[in-house]
Amino acid sequence: MKKNMGTLDRSLRVLIAIALGIAYFTNTISGTLGLVLLILAVVFVLTSFLSFCPLYLPFGISTCTVKEKNT
Repeated sequence: MKKNMGTLDRSLRVLIAIALGIAYFTNTISGTLGLVLLILAVVFVLTSFLSFCPLYLPFGISTCTVKEKNT
């Protein structure tokens, strides 16, 4: 897997996941919507740690900075 997520993208996903987790465990959101958002939060954390988002592949998106080689 080639990394396709930059630092800002990863940080925002973790912050959103934390906010969703807090909202779920304080019963601000509950029921089916709460479970769906909790699962989304887990996916956000996993993709952040892997620095890879499979949904970016079909669209050719990459938020990762590219280092240029001096030759």
